[in-house]
Amino acid sequence: MTETPNPHIVDTDTLTGDMHPIRRAVLSIGANLGERMVSLQGAIDSLEDTPDVWLTDVSPVYETEPVESPEGSGRYLNAVVLVDTTLSAAMLLERALAIEEAYGRQRSDTLNAPRTLDVDLIVVGEKRCDGPTLQLPHPRAAGRAFVLAPWHDVEPDAVIPDAGPISELLETVGTDGVSRRDDLVLQTR
Repeated sequence: MTETPNPHIVDTDTLTGDMHPIRRAVLSIGANLGERMVSLQGAIDSLEDTPDVWLTDVSPVYETEPVESPEGSGRYLNAVVLVDTTLSAAMLLERALAIEEAYGRQRSDTLNAPRTLDVDLIVVGEKRCDGPTLQLPHPRAAGRAFVLAPWHDVEPDAVIPDAGPISELLETVGTDGVSRRDDLVLQTR
């Protein structure tokens, strides 16, 4: 026996006729405080548990020097996560911020302050946005080896809209201060 849909639940797609297209999103995750690998793995697990988000690939882990951070900041562990999603960029950002908060992220007025977890949206489909809380593509991703190197490992032909192929950007930026840690592996389900 097949179950029929509940006629009392209004499906917004049916109501408005809008489709929620599946978009590829690239997220950068990083941590330089506390149990860094625990935080990165927690971000992966949390993304996998997010409705309407399908994790498609996770890069190797990189250990990186802090960039434009306060004196004495510790080294980061970084990775890139590729997902397919029907969530809007704003909803995906809300989820990223909630994951950071769940792992003890304390916001500070100090630029690039150390953190237990950072989850940044790098690109969400072809979306371009320059708002106060959401900027897409991420405005500094094209100049950050800690984003480009792990992303290149899982999607070498990727392009950052309005910036260019990540392979060329990585060649320009270089990989000083960025080292791949093959002894550290993030697990997916």
